[in-house]
Amino acid sequence: MAIAIKGLKYAAFDQAKRRRHKRPPSFAFPSGGRATFAYSETQIVTPSAPLAPPSDGALLDAYSRAVVDAVDRVGPAVVRVHPWTSSGADGVGSGIVLAPDGLILTNSHVVRGAAQAEVVALDGRAMTARVIGDDPDTDLALLRVEQPVSLPHAQLGDSKALRRGQLVIAIGAPLGFEATVTAGIISAMGRSLRGERGRLIEDLIQTDAALNPGSSGGPLVNASGEVVGVATAVIAGAQGLCFAVASNTAALVVGELIKHGRVRRGSIGVIAQQAPIPRDLARAVGLAQPFGIWIATLEPGGPGAKAGLVPGDLIVAAGGQTLIGLDDLMRVLDTQSIGHPMAFAIIRQGRRMTIEVTPRERRR
Repeated sequence: MAIAIKGLKYAAFDQAKRRRHKRPPSFAFPSGGRATFAYSETQIVTPSAPLAPPSDGALLDAYSRAVVDAVDRVGPAVVRVHPWTSSGADGVGSGIVLAPDGLILTNSHVVRGAAQAEVVALDGRAMTARVIGDDPDTDLALLRVEQPVSLPHAQLGDSKALRRGQLVIAIGAPLGFEATVTAGIISAMGRSLRGERGRLIEDLIQTDAALNPGSSGGPLVNASGEVVGVATAVIAGAQGLCFAVASNTAALVVGELIKHGRVRRGSIGVIAQQAPIPRDLARAVGLAQPFGIWIATLEPGGPGAKAGLVPGDLIVAAGGQTLIGLDDLMRVLDTQSIGHPMAFAIIRQGRRMTIEVTPRERRR
């Protein structure tokens, strides 16, 4: 009996030494009663997960749609051009139908002084066209189809609205492969480049959309399906250095060629390009325009040099008109400007000043 009592004593002692784990109050049941469980019908709203960025596939689809839509709109208006010489068809280029009756814009170097050309439409129709005007200074020429036709045509857009990095599509017949499409971006604007015959071609768009021999005269198109440039040149041996004549310049030249068969324009003897005006400088001289025309070099003995213009001058206005691009300068130097003094507003070394220049007729 004593042993049993002693065993019970040690058991009670051991039980007292053990750590008791109390239930959390929220789970404690009332003594002698029944536990009642309740739930709320109110939904717990968890914060929504952030939207996942668009997949590469979605972005590619959007890019593809933009290119396809532009090509669908402009592609049927692009033709293949074969200039005719005394020995027959000589070379191949591209052209843009600007009017349904067969008014076609191409490059001056494509027709190469020919009076006629064979034009092949996207549907395979072959037509003859005569050259109604040629302007080597902008490397543009205008053709008219001689047969009665009704052709799909394209619309010239506003090249001044272009921005670096903007998507553009080139359509043409490189090496005779008609209806070829390439795409790229606007690399720069307001470039100047000497053509095959040494003439300086101004107001060019630089792009990395691939161009090749035969692409010349084809359109450079924006995502809205507007022609913003006319393909004109590539830098041999370089990659992604391709050039197109700006559509604003093309519109000006087309109007002159239709009216007079040639472009008679004034010249002040400068080689220039579009350049941005720093905001601090613009505020200091009281200008609101974002761009001006920066003079790179001057023709010795030319009107500009005689009047006192120097390399580095930034032309911001002429004849009372604001100039923010080379097409603006070309528009100011029209037929009426020849031989008439004109006030040129320039910025030189941070100061605004006016110089009077008398344009002469540009040499052909």
